[in-house]
Amino acid sequence: MEYKDYYKILGVDKKAGKDAIKKAYRKLAMKFHPDKAKGDKSAEEKFKSINEANEVLSDPEKRKKYDELGSNWQNYEQAAGSNAGYGYSNQGQSANFEDVFGDSGYSDFFDMFFGGNFGGERKTRRGGRGSVSTMGQDMQAMIEVTLRESYSGTSKVFSYNNQSIKLNIKPGISEGQVLKLSGKGGAGIRGGQSGDLLITIKILPDAVFERKGEDLYAKLYVPLYDAVLGGKVEFESLKGKVKIDVSKDCSNDKIFRLPKLGMPVYGKSGEFGDLYLTVKIVLPKNLTAKERELFLELKKLR
Repeated sequence: MEYKDYYKILGVDKKAGKDAIKKAYRKLAMKFHPDKAKGDKSAEEKFKSINEANEVLSDPEKRKKYDELGSNWQNYEQAAGSNAGYGYSNQGQSANFEDVFGDSGYSDFFDMFFGGNFGGERKTRRGGRGSVSTMGQDMQAMIEVTLRESYSGTSKVFSYNNQSIKLNIKPGISEGQVLKLSGKGGAGIRGGQSGDLLITIKILPDAVFERKGEDLYAKLYVPLYDAVLGGKVEFESLKGKVKIDVSKDCSNDKIFRLPKLGMPVYGKSGEFGDLYLTVKIVLPKNLTAKERELFLELKKLR
């Protein structure tokens, strides 16, 4: 029997953490999934090996026992062959390995060490002798959303696996947030349940606003005359137009905080972040002769 190097199969180091194993498994499973293999037997076998490796390395108990085998795996094999710890009996009547497990869909190596006394809970569902159903793989996709769509909430319709899928997005969705569509992932094997479709949200940059958590940041352009004399400056927030009272002698980079005019808090009705406006004083251009004369007079006075 051939020793299965599960770390090599997934292409990870023996010290790899749970996240690294999960990432490697998903990448390989998507590459060799039967839906893409389309009759390629070598790809199907590779897919089975990937699933087998993931089942062991993603399970702390199985991984521990697998690591304990190491170079001594042949000793365990010999022990199994001599019924030392691996045989099964029922009131003195022995049952052979195949009678207990049938065609498990895993390699002999896996069945030898994890199908019997070493085994934890199986992640497959047996539909009868010689038939094992396996849940389909979770698949990943990405959807782009504008900041303004994120503010108000939106619906996205897209095509996936020849299906038209409508995704409803609540207000306040954030960058990198993952939405799960149950049963929309890879098809199961031998009647197994379909996996899930995991959709990662990407928020597109906005020309006006910068988002930090639930707060929004933007620039408030204030004419020189209003900055000096004071006045009201209008700003178009995502909630609508607001008027900002600018006091006289307003300095550049002064910050106004407008409560509850930021992003809605995802999943919490009526809760919002704040809007922060940084003053940017706008100098007048294309001055008339009279305006220049007045500025010169003001300069002399100062």
